[in-house]
Formats: sequence, structure tokens, C-alpha cells
Amino acid sequence: MNVKQLIAAGVPPLYAQDALVQVLAAIREHGLHGKEIKDAVRTVAAEPASFVEDPVWSGLARSLIEEPVDETGRDINLEPIDYASWGSMIDSKCREQMSNACRLPMARGAALMPDAHVGYGMPIGGVLGLENAVVPYGVGVDIACRMKLSVIDWPVAQLERRKEDFKNALQRGTVFGVGGRYQKPLDHAVMDEDWHVCRVTREVKDKAWMQLGTSGSGNHFVEWGTLSITEPGNALGLEPGEYVALMSHSGSRGAGAAVCNHYSRLARQKLPKHYEFVGDLAWLDLDTEAGQEYWAAMNLMGEYASANHALIHKNVANLLGARIIGGVENHHNFAWKEVHDGRELIVHRKGATPAGEGVLGVIPGSMGSPAYVVTGKGNPISLGSASHGAGRVMSRTEAKRTFNFVDTRRELATRGITILSAGADEVPGVYKDIDKVMAEQADLVHIVARFDPKIVKMSDDGKSED
Repeated sequence: MNVKQLIAAGVPPLYAQDALVQVLAAIREHGLHGKEIKDAVRTVAAEPASFVEDPVWSGLARSLIEEPVDETGRDINLEPIDYASWGSMIDSKCREQMSNACRLPMARGAALMPDAHVGYGMPIGGVLGLENAVVPYGVGVDIACRMKLSVIDWPVAQLERRKEDFKNALQRGTVFGVGGRYQKPLDHAVMDEDWHVCRVTREVKDKAWMQLGTSGSGNHFVEWGTLSITEPGNALGLEPGEYVALMSHSGSRGAGAAVCNHYSRLARQKLPKHYEFVGDLAWLDLDTEAGQEYWAAMNLMGEYASANHALIHKNVANLLGARIIGGVENHHNFAWKEVHDGRELIVHRKGATPAGEGVLGVIPGSMGSPAYVVTGKGNPISLGSASHGAGRVMSRTEAKRTFNFVDTRRELATRGITILSAGADEVPGVYKDIDKVMAEQADLVHIVARFDPKIVKMSDDGKSED
């Protein structure tokens, strides 16, 4: 009897190899053969509870009882939890990814934001609350990627009058591109933190230091624009009016990617055999050494990503000779310990913004559309979350086939937007309509202010580092 015949007899493919070992033992120890073997296997697969004490078939019987799976290897007792969804522009593949995430055995809450699109394992724009477990790819490759907006003390009229100064500050204030780094490392207290929390952080510390204050690639950007505030007593603490503001989007660079890749591989190696179908959704139990290491490394990457933004804003403002008078910062691609419905959960927000009651955040559109400063409404159904941006509607490859960057740059210039550098894979047409996205999450956030881009710098290397 072979594996194929065992599967035909009712043994799930996942256990067919183990069953074959037991069949060989039965032949050797009990002289079973031919039809006797086939009938015995068929009976065990149909009624495993009757064979838990059987000297030959107990192993197979117990595995089928304790870890029952269907023909694909999925746990037949594991129904996906429900997830709430916002937005009308979400494709079926994205929803399939979210449904798979909701099948994890420790999943207790989930939501899909209106900017959602397909990612690795879990969709970008996905929110997942797990009990005492963390999914590295549920956090993302660019750990603690975030937004930062700083308001400066210069009048709006200066944006045009001293445009070359603003452009120069962006050009010299940070470094773009995959692998982008400074020859002379910048200084920040984050490099005095404990980088020995795990082997990976210890090994990437030098690289992280060289990349400190850099912006990376993909959809990362630094841009000048105007910030319009209309309501008094707003959460920004600024008077209504128009301001000049600096906004950036980037994360933990190569260090964060190294942490994600290492612990995702480790999580997959540790997956119980009957959960191998989850693939990139492999998790680490927070009670394990690996889980604790990842958690510590993830939080270190959060501090490092924040330091990146702090240095970018400091450098750019200093080059301009401006003073920062206010602002907001929030991150996505992270996991938080939060209490929901009286239960502590590990809330993963992969491309989703924390939007607890009164929590400040900024949600960008594209190089040619506005961003919005918001406060969260603390909607419990979304686990206190909102979108992290507009969300892509096409792949980078398709975007490069569809759009001509020179034409886009020219068109944006007629609207008063200067693009210093970028790629065709980041033009406005590859993103959803940010105003529609905001309208679809009106029950998640309250708009405080609107940011309109004026001078934009992105990487033009065509690489993805989202």
C-alpha cells in the first residue's frame, strides 16, 4: 500500500506519510496484508475514537482526533471569525487574505480598512487582534513605518517666494533609495538603546546607524505643503488658518526588514504541521523565547523609525532656517497590546492607523492629492483603527506600463505641485481617491486639518519598500 492509496482510503494527505509507517509496522508485526490493510485504514480514518488504545493504530487515531483536518490539511474545527469592513474599492483577493487571517486559532477580532489592498500574508489595511500571539508578516516588513507632520513658523507666501530654499532643504535633508545611507552616521539617542535584544538587531546595528535619518524607497516621501485648519480649539493646538508644513513617510529601513524576515522564517518553522496552510501568517506565541525576542525587536524598530523621522524633520527645518511649532506623528505596521471587550489582545495594524478616541494621526493621499490630519473616534468594531492612506489600485509593474512620469510631472506642475524626484509607480493614478476613502471611514475618524502637497521628493529607483 502506498501514500496515494492511503489518501484514497480516507487518510488526510497531511498524515498519509505517518500512516504509511504504521502500515509497514502492521505488516511486519501482525502479518496484515492486502485488503486487510485497506479495510483497517479506512475504518481508523472513519472512526478514530475506537482505536485510541490500539497497539498498531493509536498514533494515527489520536492525531486524527486531536488535530482533525480536511483534505487540504486545514483544521476542520476552525471556523474563521467575522471581520468588519469599510470601503467599496476592495478586491476579492484582498478579502480572501483577510478571511485566511481570521482562521488563525487565536484570532479574536478583525477589520479591513477602506484603503485595503493585497499584501504578504495579511492585506495592507488589515487589522487583526490575536490572543497572546504575534504574526511578523501581520506587522509587516517595514516595521513601524509611520507618518510625521511638522508645522513651521514661516508664512505660506514664502513657499513660492523662496521655493529654491525649500527644494534645497528637501534635497539635502535626507537620503532616498533602497540601501540609501550616510557616509558619516548621524547622531541620535536611539543608538544608545539595547541593540542586543536579539541576534538580528545586534548584527544590523551598524547598518541601521548608517541608514539613520534616511527615507528609503517605494511609497516613502518627504514633502512641503500647506496645512489648512478651520476649527478653533483643534487637537493640534494651533489657531485656525493656513500654515507651511513638512510631511514624511518612512520606517525602519533595512533593520526592520531583517527582523521581519528572520522571525517570519522562524515562525514558519515552528508551525504545527496541521497549520502549514497559513504560510506567511505564521505566528509566534508570546510566551516563547522567540516571541519575546520578536516583541522586543519590534519595539526597538519602532523607536528607530521614530528617530529616522525626527532627524529628517530636524535636518530639513535646520537647512531652511525654520522653527517647528507643532505637529503630529503616528505609525502603522506595528502590533500593540490593547484591551478590547475586557480582553488583552495583540492588535496588528498592517497599513492601518491607530484611531482610538481622540488619538491624533495623519492619513496621506498621493503626490497629487491631499492628506488629512485626524482624530480617532475609537470605534470598537474597527478595534480603534482607520486607514493609513488612500491605498493602491494597481501594482507597480502595471503602473509603469500605464503611466508616463514625465507627463504626470508636467500635469502636476500646472496645479502648482513640484515633483523633485519619483517614479511612475507612485503617480496619483495608482491610488484610490483619498476623499472617497475619507468619506467611507467617517465613523472612524474626525478631520482636523487638510494638507496639500507643494514640493515632493521620493525615490526614483523604482524599487518597492512599502
